[in-house]
Amino acid sequence: METSAAFDAFNYRPDAGWSAEHELIGYHVEAADGHVGKVDEASYALDSSYLVLTTGPWIFGHKLMIPAGTVNHIDHNDRKVYLDLTKDQVKSAPDFDANSYTDAEYRLKVGDYYTDTHQAR
Repeated sequence: METSAAFDAFNYRPDAGWSAEHELIGYHVEAADGHVGKVDEASYALDSSYLVLTTGPWIFGHKLMIPAGTVNHIDHNDRKVYLDLTKDQVKSAPDFDANSYTDAEYRLKVGDYYTDTHQAR
């Protein structure tokens, strides 16, 4: 019987293609069903890695924090980050808080949302 690893919201998956030699800022971000934005900021710290993306025209002028654990694949040649989320899941995420997004309490709130989306599958 095959078992899947528990979802780890704030660490990149070993097979996602992340490496310390590539900066992800400026990469385009793709959900399972289409484009969702562009990486505006990125953290690569152990247990607190995330992307802040600007969503572009589909949610005009909006920013979101996306935990690194939702990154399915990174294509460095095309400069794209692929998420294992749908556009609706991204759109329904907790609002980005520019004043507290680096705080553990905010990361917990965001992490809980994405953990719930992964457990609901």
